[in-house]
Amino acid sequence: MRYIEPHGHMVSRTTDDYIDMVTAGCEAVCEPAFWAGFDRSSSDGFRDYYRQLTEYEPARAARYGLPHFCWLCINPKESEDVGLASEVLALIPEFLDRPNVLGIGEIGLNKNSRNELKVLEMHVDLAARTGQMILVHTPHLEDKLKGTRLILDLLAADSRIRPERVLIDHVEEHTVRVVLDRGHWAGMTLYPISKCTPARAVDILDMHGTERLWMNSACDWGESVPLAIPKTALEMRRRGWSAEAIDRVIYQNPLRFLSQNPRFRLPTVA
Repeated sequence: MRYIEPHGHMVSRTTDDYIDMVTAGCEAVCEPAFWAGFDRSSSDGFRDYYRQLTEYEPARAARYGLPHFCWLCINPKESEDVGLASEVLALIPEFLDRPNVLGIGEIGLNKNSRNELKVLEMHVDLAARTGQMILVHTPHLEDKLKGTRLILDLLAADSRIRPERVLIDHVEEHTVRVVLDRGHWAGMTLYPISKCTPARAVDILDMHGTERLWMNSACDWGESVPLAIPKTALEMRRRGWSAEAIDRVIYQNPLRFLSQNPRFRLPTVA
């Protein structure tokens, strides 16, 4: 099978993961900016991180024939310090013309705090002013529905934002419909201990169809599975989904969304 990994934090993964992904049929990986596992103390740490995402990591992936793309932001987990966030956002424009940058992300909310909302608004304004696509992180567990609604309302309030150029990630059974109804794309994250299991993700597809939905592993330094997408494709096959329908979800859908940015181009195989 072929698939695109549209959300993987590869700086936290080993080279063996790249090899396994390519072996399983991965044709591209996209890496949103993320929390480092600890709170960075200055904007200098973010400058180095953006260089890692736009210089080093694409080169590491290319050794195994895997195109690497990224998104840039200060993650919601580090958005309580509005002063630091302002300094970091001032750095981002100098990286937006790098050839593997797709847009602003993963922005959003973690604890649904006032400061997080302020920094989210700043990110959305940056994306609107620079014509960037947006990838959004929704909070976990009991705050997910509240946070998702706050995010959707903030996006709707900005007339410069085109819903079809925004992906709302980490949707679950109780949030997927409201995201799709607003005209956005929705991402199902496949985690072994939280978010969606393969069975739950396929249930969501059974209930809501395949239009504007994708799946991702969001693999990072926590408990996560870089091969979650092909494993879920096997669950789809077990339930009787056709090869064409599986390909639509795991390859064609992310290709459609990401190709709204002309930089997202995959090598043509002769």
